[in-house]
Amino acid sequence: MTDRAPLLLLDTASLYFRAFYGVPSTVTAPDGNPVNAVRGLLDMIARLVTDRRPARLVACWDDDWRPTFRVEAIPTYKAHRVAEVRPDGEQVEEVPDLLSPQVPIIADVLAALGVARVGAPGYEADDVIGTLVARERARAETDRSPIDVVTGDRDMFQLVDDAAQVRVLYTQRGIANLEVVDQARLAEKYAVASGQAYADMAVLRGDASDGLPGVPGIGEKTAAALIARYGDLAGVLAARDSGDTGMTAGQRTRLLEAAAYLDVAPAVVRVAPDAPVGDVHDALPAAPADPEALGALAERWGLASSVRRVLAALERD
Repeated sequence: MTDRAPLLLLDTASLYFRAFYGVPSTVTAPDGNPVNAVRGLLDMIARLVTDRRPARLVACWDDDWRPTFRVEAIPTYKAHRVAEVRPDGEQVEEVPDLLSPQVPIIADVLAALGVARVGAPGYEADDVIGTLVARERARAETDRSPIDVVTGDRDMFQLVDDAAQVRVLYTQRGIANLEVVDQARLAEKYAVASGQAYADMAVLRGDASDGLPGVPGIGEKTAAALIARYGDLAGVLAARDSGDTGMTAGQRTRLLEAAAYLDVAPAVVRVAPDAPVGDVHDALPAAPADPEALGALAERWGLASSVRRVLAALERD
């Protein structure tokens, strides 16, 4: 184990969506345009840096919110979120009209602050997080930092690993009251023993919010019980195929009927550990990378108070 300061990985879209809905749209720039998501996200970062004292920080980004490899495997994946298909075939995600113009501002402010913002072509932020976690876990134990993943997405629970000091700070109750998800919490709330077991359970259960059907008739509790009985998803499928008497006839029938889904779903549900992420300069900045640009952005968009809070948190750290 290590007593190093943590690496903080932000599921950025999850956080700015939360900020958008949590901060009134009456929070505007001098020109009257809403900047509630920008200010809310900056205030979240200030709070996280102050409370968690990371040594490293990465704002992980969705370069592709609906990757081709997932859609080819399961065409319903996030299909309900498609707002528009452009003539070149690009699919545009349904995003509130008042939020879309704020996303480039967030990118500009993060760059001026010197906070690493990292995406990967053809991959989601989830995959960037999974890749950075895999890289950190591959380090020698004495060189490895503990990792806190900040997200409102339960999919990230699959990365929880006490031995590697990877946990999720779940934002369902807000940044001021984060739920710390470790293996004990997974066992308590979901009856699964590890992050990997959570992923296997999620394959069986499915997730309507992501357009993943799961196995009809196999809910969360049954899925967790099957994983607990047979060790992992591979064990469940082996028991299905061997006629294991510990599995009911109804469960076996449902699993057989969902065989085509189960062949492809694990690659959709599990985050990529090897997305094409380049070298990341993730040290927490002690001072803004571009003070002049940051000052101009703060003035133009009315962000002075939120920027000051972030800078104060960085200086304190």
